[in-house]
Amino acid sequence: MMRGGGMGNMQNMMKQMQKMQKKMAEAQEELGQQKIEGTAGGGMVTVIVTGHKEVVDVQIKPEAVDPDDVEMLQDLVLAAVNDALKKADELTNNTMGQFTKGMNLPF
Repeated sequence: MMRGGGMGNMQNMMKQMQKMQKKMAEAQEELGQQKIEGTAGGGMVTVIVTGHKEVVDVQIKPEAVDPDDVEMLQDLVLAAVNDALKKADELTNNTMGQFTKGMNLPF
């Protein structure tokens, strides 16, 4: 005769969920420490963001600075930021995706 199926399973599930949440929190924290580089104009502009999409550094090579063409520089900065953010998104999806894979969570 099988005993204690109901409650034990429930507690087990809760334990698993707590473990998972802890791992997810750790992964989130690690993402915040990652530095992701986005570039534009063949490296004329480089933007560094964290896995939490916080811009931490912007580097602009002197030759990218043309007083007569500020728009080009703005475009390069925009492109570099977007490049970095896109990579940050991919990193986040890869990192956090491992947690949602085995679970059929509706997202």
